Amino acid sequence: MGIFSSLLGNAGAVEPEKLRADFGQLLIDGEELEIGFKLIRDTFIFTNKRLILVDKQGLTGKKVEYKSITYKSITRFSIETAGTFDLDAELKIWISGEQHPSLVKKFNKSVNVYDVQKVLARHVLG
Repeated sequence: MGIFSSLLGNAGAVEPEKLRADFGQLLIDGEELEIGFKLIRDTFIFTNKRLILVDKQGLTGKKVEYKSITYKSITRFSIETAGTFDLDAELKIWISGEQHPSLVKKFNKSVNVYDVQKVLARHVLG
């Protein structure tokens, strides 16, 4: 289900060592990687200071955009758990001043969406 799930646009968790190796250069002093997810070519990473979105662009994926969203700019978020026939869970994040979700990501069944919610809640509400 892994490759099929990825093709449908669902994210899967990434090992912390892989995140450190690939994206450690983006971190500032005192910033720690907490959890990350891969979605085909794109990655999104939760640190103790911000959410980092890595968007590989173009056919080769050599052009990459790194977008940082501070937790204080997140006004609300929601999770939708997978149902009996729907194997995907969904995360929506709203950035201040926006009516519609700024970020919508689907997770395959290998990701515990409650863990993602806990990371967001700890930073946004804390």
